This record gives sequence, C-alpha cells and structure tokens, in this order.
Amino acid sequence: MAFTEPLRNCGDFGPGDYEWLHLLVGDWQLISDLGFGDLVLSFPVDYIPAARSGNGRGMPAPGSGFRVLAHVRPATGPTVFHEDMVGELLPAELSDPLRAAWVSQRIEQVRPARGDAQDAGTVKAVPLVRNGKTLALLTVHTRQRPGQQASRQEAVYRESADQLLRMANEGLWPDFSAPTGSRRGAPRVGDGAIRLDAEDRVVHVSPNADSALRRLGIDGDLLGVRLMDVVPPALGVSAALDETLAPVLSGRMPWRTEVEGSRVSVNFRSVPLRDRSGRLGAVLLCRDVTELRRRDMELVTKDATVREIHHRVKNNLQTVSALLRLQARRMSSDEARQGLEQAMRRVATIAMVHETLSQGYSQNVDFDELIERQFRLAAEVASPEQTVRTRMIGEFGELPSRIATPLALVINELVTNAVEHGLANRTGTVTLEASRVPGEDGTGQVLEVVVSDDGVGMGDAVIEESGAGAYRPAGAGEGLGVQIVRTLVASELGGSIRWAPREGGGTEVTVHAALDE
Repeated sequence: MAFTEPLRNCGDFGPGDYEWLHLLVGDWQLISDLGFGDLVLSFPVDYIPAARSGNGRGMPAPGSGFRVLAHVRPATGPTVFHEDMVGELLPAELSDPLRAAWVSQRIEQVRPARGDAQDAGTVKAVPLVRNGKTLALLTVHTRQRPGQQASRQEAVYRESADQLLRMANEGLWPDFSAPTGSRRGAPRVGDGAIRLDAEDRVVHVSPNADSALRRLGIDGDLLGVRLMDVVPPALGVSAALDETLAPVLSGRMPWRTEVEGSRVSVNFRSVPLRDRSGRLGAVLLCRDVTELRRRDMELVTKDATVREIHHRVKNNLQTVSALLRLQARRMSSDEARQGLEQAMRRVATIAMVHETLSQGYSQNVDFDELIERQFRLAAEVASPEQTVRTRMIGEFGELPSRIATPLALVINELVTNAVEHGLANRTGTVTLEASRVPGEDGTGQVLEVVVSDDGVGMGDAVIEESGAGAYRPAGAGEGLGVQIVRTLVASELGGSIRWAPREGGGTEVTVHAALDE
C-alpha cells in the first residue's frame, strides 16, 4: 500500500498532490543529511474534509493524533528514532502544536516534553502546503548537543536544510521539472557539498568536495569564485563539455551532469534554493565516480565481448550447417542424405539462439520471437510436398539461454516428428502451446510446452519419462530425434516428457521444464 493512501481516502487531494509527496519522499534524504535530523511525514488520524470543516479547508479534528506515513534517518549524524516509525503515532504532547501548524500553514518550532530520552531534543513542524492546501506534516527531529558549538560546515548545512524546508512549506520543492533518473553514482551530501550564493559564487566547500575538485586539477581557495570560471579550464581544451554543465555549476537548474578530466570523473548535482521573492543560491553535491565509471566500462566491455562470442559461434555454426548441406548433396544414399539434412537443421536451430543472444545485452532470450520463426520453418522443411498449418497458443516469455537452446532443439524435433510421422504425407495442423504453471510442490514455476497434431496418432499408449529413466537406449520404432528429445528434457531442462493420444485424434506431447526461481 502506498504511504499516500490516507490522502487518497479523504477526498480532498488530487493525483498531482500524491505525486508531489512521492517526489519529496524520494529526495528528502538530502534535507535529513543537511539538517542532521530524522524526518517524519505524518497525517491526522481524525481528518475533517474541507466539505465539513466550515472554512473550506481540510484539517485535523481537535485532539487528533498524527500517524507516521514515512521516516528517514540522516547519514551524517546520529538518529533520534532507532526503530522505524512508520505506522506509529507521534507523541500525544505534539498533537496540539502540530494541529496549530497545520491550520496556520507556517513552520513552527515545537519543544515536546522531555520525559523520554529518545524524544529529547527539538522538533520542527513543517506543513507541506500546495495550492493553498496542507497535504501532510513534515517534522524534523534533532538531538540537542549542550555545550557544543556548531562548526562552520554544520551551520551552512543547517541553513541550507532550513531553506529547503521553507521551499517545501511553500510548495516550491521538489520541482516536477527535475529529472528523476537514478544513474549509479548520484552524489549525496556526505560525498561533497558546495554552497553557492545568489550570484553563483562559492561561499562554502566541504572537505570531500574540495578533494574531488582537486582531483580535477582545481587548486587554491574557491571562496568567491564562480565554478564555471575554473572547472572548464581545468578539463583542458580537448574536453567535451556537456550543455548541462553551465546550468548545474551555476546552480540555476535542478539537474545533474558529469565532468571527465584526464583520469577522473566527478558527478555534480544542483539543488537551486529560492523563495517567492527570487533566487537565494544553490547547493551543489559532487562525487568522485572515477572507480564506478571504470567498473561500468569493464562491464560494458565484457558485455560486448560476450555478444561478439555469440556472434562468432553463430557464424561458425552456420558454416557447419552449410558444410553439412554440401555434403548431403553429394550423398548417393537417401538415408545418409536425410541424416545429414537432419543434422543440418539441428545445428541451424542452435545457431538461431546464439544469433538472438548476440543482438541483446541480456543473457535471456525473447523466446516467442525466436521460436515463432523456427516453428514454421521446421514444419515447412519437414513437409515440402504437403500442406501443414501451424498454430501457436500462449507465450513463452523471456528464458535464460541455458534453457532456450535445448528447448528450441526439443521443439524442432517434436514438430519435425509430428509432420513426418504424425501427419504422414497428409494435410493437417501442428499446434504449439506454452504456459507457466506452478511446480508440483507449490513453489516456483514450470514451463509447460505442448506440441500436438491431428494426424494418425500413436494408439492408446501413454508414455511418460523423466530423470535417469530417460537415458535408456532407443526402443523399437524410435529414431535419433526421439532419443535426443528424451535426453535433453531430462538433462538440460530438468523436467519430464509425456506422449499421449490427443482428444479428437492425433498425438499430444507435453514437456515440462523447470524454471529458475
């Protein structure tokens, strides 16, 4: 259930209000880290909708408690609540001050009773107001540190947090225009923070931010300097500068950008600060992501290598298939020619799986796209002189390559067998059906594949095989294809196979293949 469910039930708020709160909770770790305190989002237990309040605005009922919807802890300091507060009620002594803040729509400093050491400290109530309506209450809980004087960095951080809270109170932050992508390596407060004033000049640089800038080749005192005056020159004339660099380094837009020096990569994120009267400055977060990008590049290189291997395996298999075709044409014996042609089809089936793997970044295969073409091709090749209709039912979905290759071979053999022996030179239909069913023990999923035909049938006998018993030698009337199917189902697919008469005539072959959890 979404944490905004109480808002949805009261009827006073619209989809834009829910989405705005989701954006805030998705990014409020920033305020928690800058303010060194826990943030708690709460909503009245007893809420009076606007239609019944008498003043056209929804509000908490007198004496109503406040239930916690979401909770975040700071990564830059000690937490106030060691247990998760979601679903709990805030202390009763906070109810009246929180209700007053809700009604006034102004930030209030609350000082609760000091009976519980866990609650000792200060509590700030921030009504989250959007389009004139209070959506919820944000409370900031910080521990008191008597006798300890705040450092310059702590003072700058707390001031920045207060400005973001005022923006949240006025509905100015978060901004819907800010990108929501979460690329790996996004900077956080602890990675490095730079404070800019309204003129884009640096007023504070945290030690971690200073280290990141030094790795880019930027030395010296940066106070009073505009970053756009020092960062591009440090990158060199040959560096490719992204168009987002200037808006981010000046703190004008809530965007992210990444700069690359000769041997270092630094990710920047801009958080503009403003009020209704205008711009106040910005907080820039920065992070040295050199090692992350190096690992990303290694992964990309490995992915490309794996794809190239699949491509070359596909080419080699197609070469083998072509050689088998040439050899088959030189055979004077019909039996030898047919054997080589069957081997050629099997090799071509494996090549198709490798071709699919060479075109994607995943080791999973869109099996429906692959088998649809292979299914029709197998029926056509097996019946060049007869009319065979094909029909597919259901979906296979994405399958790992370890299953895709043997399953494609199994289906190819079963379809060929259905055309050559089931239909036996007569017109008919071969049906391929796929579905996912629960496993026998009720856990996991099993892929169920059914290949059926409306041909001459196999009598009333029902044959089901799995496990070690499937490795037996070929029986009377069984060819190499059936032996291949039994072996692949038991060894590679970890499942079972069942031959049975089809209702209405013909044969139905059911294959069960175990899927990964």
